[in-house]
Amino acid sequence: MLTSFTLLAFAGGALRLGLGLVLYQKTKLLLSVPQVLAGALVVLAGLPDVLKPVPFPFPVGLVVGVLLPDLLFARSVR
Repeated sequence: MLTSFTLLAFAGGALRLGLGLVLYQKTKLLLSVPQVLAGALVVLAGLPDVLKPVPFPFPVGLVVGVLLPDLLFARSVR
């Protein structure tokens, strides 16, 4: 049995994959987020509600699934 974190991470990864494929087919653009911003969003999603400086309604699993490629692989800017 999979936990909700794992299911949300898979859903986020599938969302990122689908959005990236459609964006690339339509406009030939690659979807990427800088690693610093991706890390900051994961930390913001992981904070308890009392400590969040701004409302961020997405769960950690979903944010990790969407931003995992950006956290693992650095892309060079041309």
